[in-house]
Amino acid sequence: MTTERIALIPGDGIGREVVPAALAVLEAVGRRHGIAFTYDEFDWSCERYLTEGAMMPADGLDRIRGHDAIFLGAVGAPGVPDHVSLWGLLIPIRRQFQQYVNLRPIRVFDGLDSPVRGAVAGEVDFVVVRENVEGEYSEIGGRMSRGFPDELAVQEAVFTRAGVTRLVDFGLDLAERRRSYGAAAASPRDGYVTSATKSNGIVHTMPFWDEIVAERTALRPAIRWDQEHIDALSAKLVLDPARFDVIVASNLFGDILSDLAAAVAGGIGIAPAANLNPARDFPSMFEPVHGSAPDIAGRGIANPIGAIWTAAMMLDHLGHLEAAAEVENAIAAVLAAREVRTPDLGGTATTTSFTQAVLDAVEAR
Repeated sequence: MTTERIALIPGDGIGREVVPAALAVLEAVGRRHGIAFTYDEFDWSCERYLTEGAMMPADGLDRIRGHDAIFLGAVGAPGVPDHVSLWGLLIPIRRQFQQYVNLRPIRVFDGLDSPVRGAVAGEVDFVVVRENVEGEYSEIGGRMSRGFPDELAVQEAVFTRAGVTRLVDFGLDLAERRRSYGAAAASPRDGYVTSATKSNGIVHTMPFWDEIVAERTALRPAIRWDQEHIDALSAKLVLDPARFDVIVASNLFGDILSDLAAAVAGGIGIAPAANLNPARDFPSMFEPVHGSAPDIAGRGIANPIGAIWTAAMMLDHLGHLEAAAEVENAIAAVLAAREVRTPDLGGTATTTSFTQAVLDAVEAR
């Protein structure tokens, strides 16, 4: 029996509803594979901010530093500005724990039709590798002349050679693994990397990004790659999503692209994400892409797929590959049956009933 110690942060809104769904699936698959989970739950949230003035305590990072992984539901609530909740909780965890890869897989499942006509199940299956600790989301900048007609704001983007290099190398490694895994049924996109850029308009950071991408890919000639300006790439992601395999992108570009791609795959409610410290010096954090959705919070209708798939990503990172695949296959089986859908996917299922369908699929396998 392997025991994994998880720091649990349900957070706000539907985060508190989808986290129990993910834990139920983890427990079920854990019993089948000899994995036990222990959870330390933390009330870090916007609710805590409103009562105590901080999203988490001053020693919060020290409290979770020794865990095997961090699992988070969602953060955000009316009355708390988004930049306060983000920079008070998620950003400190990502940066202090050097979670420099934000990994977001995109897949069109059989039985869940994409709103994009050309996005077909079995063909659209790619990963966005987003830089997660620098880039456009920096702390450097400020505001001057507040309240005057000449008020201004300055926000600096920070790109480092070390940061871009390690992100691109991670994407190349991932493309190589995906190519090897799919070698028996090779497709044109196996081992294919696309770099998102905007070097025709952003004259310093993006040419710097392009130069490093060219340097790193030159060391891996077996991996096919190209680069696309972010505006054209966004269009092609909708017009021909099956073309892509691994997309490497800066913090801002990756954030936007992955949300767009999730919509192409059927909805942001199904999208998972991992904030990875590949060196494993610190715990990695796993969170569904969707937000706290205060408009539906408390109604019991939140889609748990994003959280459950995120749990599968956590299993994979912790080395439980068969268990992770079993969870993802269970999600696929439920969707392929076309019987159970939450309202965001056009159905009437509750969070609980959809989760039960996934649990039944896990047990059936």
